[in-house]
Amino acid sequence: MTFSRLSLLWKILIPVSLVMTAVFAITGWLVERNVVNTTYESVAQEAKASFQAYESLWKARADRLASVSAILSTMSDVRAAFGTGDQATIRDTAGELWSRISSENAFFLVADAQGRVLASLGAPASFVPNDDLPMVRVARGQFPKQASGFVQKGDELFQVVVTPVYVQSAGGSALLDVLVAGYKVDDAVAQGLKTSTGGSEYVFVSNNHVVTSTLTPGATSSLAPELLRNSNASQIAGFLALPSPLYDVAGTPMGQLYILRSLSAASQRLGMLRRQIFGLWLLALVAGLAVTYLVARKIMQPVEELDRAAAEIAKQNYDHRVNVASQDELGRLAETFQSMCESIKEAREELIRRERISTIGQLSTSIVHDLRNPLAAIYAGAEMLMDGHLPEDQTKRLARNIYRASRGIQDMLQQLLDVVRGKTSGSEMCSLREVVEAAWDTVAATADTRKVELIAEIPEEMACSMDRARMERVFSNLFENAIDAMRSGGRVAVHSHTEADNIVVRVEDTGPGISPALRGRLFQPFVTAGKKNGLGLGLALSRQTLLDHGGDMWADAQGPGARFYLRLPKERSAVAHETSAVNVAG
Repeated sequence: MTFSRLSLLWKILIPVSLVMTAVFAITGWLVERNVVNTTYESVAQEAKASFQAYESLWKARADRLASVSAILSTMSDVRAAFGTGDQATIRDTAGELWSRISSENAFFLVADAQGRVLASLGAPASFVPNDDLPMVRVARGQFPKQASGFVQKGDELFQVVVTPVYVQSAGGSALLDVLVAGYKVDDAVAQGLKTSTGGSEYVFVSNNHVVTSTLTPGATSSLAPELLRNSNASQIAGFLALPSPLYDVAGTPMGQLYILRSLSAASQRLGMLRRQIFGLWLLALVAGLAVTYLVARKIMQPVEELDRAAAEIAKQNYDHRVNVASQDELGRLAETFQSMCESIKEAREELIRRERISTIGQLSTSIVHDLRNPLAAIYAGAEMLMDGHLPEDQTKRLARNIYRASRGIQDMLQQLLDVVRGKTSGSEMCSLREVVEAAWDTVAATADTRKVELIAEIPEEMACSMDRARMERVFSNLFENAIDAMRSGGRVAVHSHTEADNIVVRVEDTGPGISPALRGRLFQPFVTAGKKNGLGLGLALSRQTLLDHGGDMWADAQGPGARFYLRLPKERSAVAHETSAVNVAG
């Protein structure tokens, strides 16, 4: 169904609903965008705060390791013990002092200048005596300053501080041993960071391997490929990621720490916001449509009343009244419509009155014209009879002419009354050829004068039930029109054939044909082609005669000449008096 075929009510409701939906959609999109940006910035600030807390906490741990190592490296007892070179003495002395100074869960290594482990305190299984520490050789470039950073040994990650221990000699300060203090970066350390920084998740990655994580094992395994593939990702699988590089003792990046802040709470709030916006839209849409419907119905009631009134006026019911009580534009329109209906009614009544007067005048003129010839014959015959004694044969001829003329007048008047009253006279089985020839006899004199001949190709045995007088009048009217159109002579041909239970007669001439201006209204009353003595009732009455016989009459506008078709049923049946539309072929 197209929009133009919808009722006015739907034409109001549909645009209103579309506009409200568009407004809420745009508003919801703007609100959602603002909330998403605000939420993202809030989570980003939380992640940055966690990163700052991590840096502060991690730096504090490193500073503590450095300060403890520095204290140990300057103690005379430590230097004396380290100077013996005995591993047991070094371990006992360092262990006693380390237990007094450090309370952290850390480990302590003593190595020579080449990085060989001499003693270890609290060290994990990864570090054992005589183990080689490459980090010591790397850190020597920074001595006498301390060096700190991360070290990976196997699959384990450590944060260490490397402190040199010097002794005075004749040639100046000499490197005696190296202290290595550190922490293992494990799940406990990561959970401690999470607790200390407000619940952020921590993932330590080194050598394309996740060393430890505060996430669940399932979450860690699902996030690890994306973290390893895209180390600079800022958002990963529902988390806001803040990467930070891990440096070794030489200051070279050797891993990555990811501080993750979950976006699940923000997503839940966003989903709730979307549901709230949808609910508000639905509520506003229902309320808006309800109010619009009520207002539109209030407006549509006068419009519907005007529509019904227009339909009644179209049915020519000019007495219908428009019941609109409002005082607005629609009320004034209804009053104007009512006044227009009154004006149309009055104008129609006046037009009918004038048409009646005109019809009476035209009909009177037509009757006078049709009666003039037979009355002239009666007048001439009566005058000749009154002038003197005439021979008997001439008297009989004049009497016969007077009789025929008076009988023609009577038949004409009776036919007119029958048409007006919708009555038909009795019918009889008649030879179609005889009816055509009798009709031609009435115009034979004029036809001879105009040099018009008749060609009748009608079988002798062709007959049908008809009102003979009326049918003679039909053919006579067609012959008169043909003769009048062919002033320089011509030919009128009548052909007939049967179609099922009907007889179809074709009457055609060699004249100029039917005027295009008359084709659409050829069988309407008072339509004429400009004849001096005719008013255009002949074809209208002729077609009505065919309709009364249960047949029809139509014209073929395709020239040359005029061509009329008459359809007559072989057996006449009673038919209702009707007025049919003009049927013009072509």
